[in-house]
Amino acid sequence: MVNGTIRYWAAAKEAAGKSEEPVSGATLADVLESVRSAYSGDDRMLRVLDRSSFVVDEYPVGGRPHAAVRLNEGYVIEVLPPFAGG
Repeated sequence: MVNGTIRYWAAAKEAAGKSEEPVSGATLADVLESVRSAYSGDDRMLRVLDRSSFVVDEYPVGGRPHAAVRLNEGYVIEVLPPFAGG
């Protein structure tokens, strides 16, 4: 398993109640599945994740399938909810 950090910004930070946490997973899809499972009872967090954009190690994920985004040891995932009307 590959270990890293997920950072929450704006509404994601509010929903998570923290700015970051350690996570494990070989792909972005793995990590997001784990986070969704951890917050399964929190509809607010799940909604935020569903509408967020993601940046992995300073590179925007964009439209790439999350299962195709491979992670390296020590990765950082940024969760960026829409903001400023976007």
